Amino acid sequence: MLIPIKQVLSKDEVRQFRNHLDAATWQDGLHTAGTLASAVKRNLQLEDGVEPALSLGNHILRKLAANPAFISAALPDRIYPPKFNRYQDGGSYGAHVDSAVMQVPGMPISVRSDLSATLFLAEPEEYDGGELEIESAFGIQAVKLEAGDMVLYPSSSLHRVTPVTRGARIASFFWIQSMVGDAAARTLLFDLDQAIQGLTDTLGRDNRDLLKLTGIYHNLLRRWAMT
Repeated sequence: MLIPIKQVLSKDEVRQFRNHLDAATWQDGLHTAGTLASAVKRNLQLEDGVEPALSLGNHILRKLAANPAFISAALPDRIYPPKFNRYQDGGSYGAHVDSAVMQVPGMPISVRSDLSATLFLAEPEEYDGGELEIESAFGIQAVKLEAGDMVLYPSSSLHRVTPVTRGARIASFFWIQSMVGDAAARTLLFDLDQAIQGLTDTLGRDNRDLLKLTGIYHNLLRRWAMT
């Protein structure tokens, strides 16, 4: 399931991010490409673990920890530290699937990639092309969101970034290991949680039927969570 999450970063935060990113030194994305990806990857990336990638990535993680929509959709257990990329001058990333398990650089920790995330840091009108195209059972879905918005999608899906023919597409991207590894179970929990939140505004938190639904949600999460 593809889930957009609005305003992970405010417009003011995006401006601050861009000030750092526009002054940063970018390196060829091929430095981090695997054997297959090296044939289809044409972009620029920030070096991991150094400034400004480190402080900007930590800011994203703090924002996500307080974002109810993200928590509901991802049920995060571990998050691979956010990375940053830039597409310009025809840059693109051909069809690929993300690696299933990723080692966190410099740490004895691995992350199973259940969900992939792209946080857009350039407004759609700043560049032509650069759509994130995600293949699913319903066909190809093209995503190009406002700066500060983020999309979550299954890491198992075939996806690509179309060529950028004008301007620059700047984004952060990372992966999430969910407490609920099964995608179908995670989707059911998300739908149930969203329904509960919607009913709370109408029925009030003390409604007995709503309390029963909340109990069902937590019992299912207790059954499916892997900790």
